[in-house]
Amino acid sequence: QVQLVESGGGLVQAGGSLMLSCAASGSSFSFNAMGWYRQAPGKQRELVALISSGGSTNYADNVKGRFTISRDNAKNTVYLQMNSLKPEDTAVYYCNARRYDYSGSRWLDYWGQGTQVTVSS
Repeated sequence: QVQLVESGGGLVQAGGSLMLSCAASGSSFSFNAMGWYRQAPGKQRELVALISSGGSTNYADNVKGRFTISRDNAKNTVYLQMNSLKPEDTAVYYCNARRYDYSGSRWLDYWGQGTQVTVSS
């Protein structure tokens, strides 16, 4: 069974930095993409950043230039370096891993339990 374990959340002042990590275990397959989503109170979950197995990245407009996503394929781990944090970055951050299941012709999504990031003004 695939498990995603996140770490690195916490409380930080505006302008500060945090680094999130997410380690995937229990899969004999590599993931086509790994990424981070976040959900603030009263809001829908939104994409923060994605990275493909080949290293291509995609960022939400409101984090471009401040956040950097990276991954270690050998360790099935994805990271999110967050700099210049703003109070509006406060949310629960969820790790996501996705792979294509050829036997079932479908995409499979796996989620972490979430880690709280709080940015104080």
